[in-house]
Amino acid sequence: MSRLLIHVEGQTEETFVNELLAPHLYKFGYSTVSARLLGNARLRSKRGGICSWQAVRRDILNHLKEDSTSLSTIMVDYYALPKSGLNSWPKGAESIPLSLPQKCTIIQDAIHTEICNEMGKGFLPTRFIPYIMMYEFEGLLFSNPEKFAKGIGRHDLAYKFKNIRGGFETPEHINDSPETAPSKRIINLVPNYEKPLMGSLAILDIGLEAVRAECSMFNHWLEQLESSCLNQ
Repeated sequence: MSRLLIHVEGQTEETFVNELLAPHLYKFGYSTVSARLLGNARLRSKRGGICSWQAVRRDILNHLKEDSTSLSTIMVDYYALPKSGLNSWPKGAESIPLSLPQKCTIIQDAIHTEICNEMGKGFLPTRFIPYIMMYEFEGLLFSNPEKFAKGIGRHDLAYKFKNIRGGFETPEHINDSPETAPSKRIINLVPNYEKPLMGSLAILDIGLEAVRAECSMFNHWLEQLESSCLNQ
């Protein structure tokens, strides 16, 4: 039986892990699956949001060293991820001109290599499984526009959510821009959109299987989590 800690950016992702991912992953043999907000470990009010790679790196390493039999993963948005300067993530700048799958892969591979090198010889690489979400959590909500609209109590917006989804190959392709990122598109239609509440309600309505079917990179991450427990 394995323990899994998922480092997340905010309360919506925390709810997603605890309410949807955890019950699913227990079927694969995990004894515990829990979410932890990135940031100050002692003060919840100081946790969450986009963090520098150095801060996230410290959180991951501390957890892996404290619990030598656990697995760790991260679930963070590519959109607004620091890509330059002191807070930048590995290969962040290099990822910008790349195609969608390449953006995800280059950063994930770089941070996986850094964590494994820091942990040293004898560390099992499958204990750390990074996931960079394209482009942000709100993109997953477009996996089922009808249930998204229902989940936030706005049935009238289902067709508009469908139109947005129809303009892209997958929900994960809904783009990386301050004006047209998934969250910005939602706010344009729902000015009072509150991610911790509405995002959580919507994703619970949409369900895990719909997200897996529509979002191949998310599905790949989940498959890794499933198999990693079985292979421990």
